Amino acid sequence: MEETRKRIAAEMPGLGIHYDLGEGHPLVGRRMPDLDLVTPDGPMRVFTLLQNARPLLLNLGAPGSFDITPWSDRIKLVYAKYDGPWELPALGLVSARTAVYPSGRINFA
Repeated sequence: MEETRKRIAAEMPGLGIHYDLGEGHPLVGRRMPDLDLVTPDGPMRVFTLLQNARPLLLNLGAPGSFDITPWSDRIKLVYAKYDGPWELPALGLVSARTAVYPSGRINFA
């Protein structure tokens, strides 16, 4: 019952919930996966970055590729790398993004 196991595994942490925000990446409108990231401050999980409930722009591309100067007092910019596959129980493999704004629902750059 592999399909049932995957479905339940997606529903328990909320990864199966999808808000219809239109066309785009398969993860738009879904919960951010808790990836193991490598940041300038060392290894860190996405969950750790989201604990203080402050807006966050997660730059997974080249450092300096985003200028948030006008919003730097409101948004935390974190440079990180993730080399593994983005695989979710509800969707399977999805393509990696260069930036993520994980604010409840996911929006991708």
